Amino acid sequence: MKKLAIIPALMLLAHTASVAQLLEQGNFMVGSTVGFSTANSKVTSGGAGSEGLSAQQVNVAPAIGYFILDNFALGLGADYTLNSVTEPGQDKTTDSDLLFGPFARYYFSLGDNVALFFTTNFGFGNSKDEQIVGENKQSIETNVFAIGAGPGLTVYSRGGFAIETIFKYNYANSQFDSTTGGVTTTTKTRTNQFTLALGLQYYFGGFRRVRG
Repeated sequence: MKKLAIIPALMLLAHTASVAQLLEQGNFMVGSTVGFSTANSKVTSGGAGSEGLSAQQVNVAPAIGYFILDNFALGLGADYTLNSVTEPGQDKTTDSDLLFGPFARYYFSLGDNVALFFTTNFGFGNSKDEQIVGENKQSIETNVFAIGAGPGLTVYSRGGFAIETIFKYNYANSQFDSTTGGVTTTTKTRTNQFTLALGLQYYFGGFRRVRG
């Protein structure tokens, strides 16, 4: 059954259209990327082993863009990331980020149905964290600023659909205040991250000026 499901997708990609037609000024693009990662560790000391930290991350980033020039698109997107971390002997802690902001892409055609692109995005939003402070778990909410940039590769079909992969560097900056025992502590977090994500986009014609 899986093989039968894959055949229509391969047939769709086989009938390709010119990349130049999809990346023309006045066209739109809409879609999303999805990323998932998981990590587990095991600690061995003196010949004895024990379970270490385990972590999972899910990222979903929908966006819509408009080609203001041939091969160059600007748009708006959202970025939701959920992290969960479990340490031995402790409760699971979670960290969720929801960001909104602009993005830009520039494409370089590599053939009739393949293009390389470079993308950059800015995000402003909210982060919710569960952290262990002393012996208590606290829920902390703060504002976040993030920026990302990196290359991607996309393969187009005749119908305007495209499958893409993106390798991107992300930087995030956040700050929050927590109070314990009447003492307020300011915590600043700067995060450097490299991500690899897969996406599906749809390119379609937009509004065009009538030429007399």
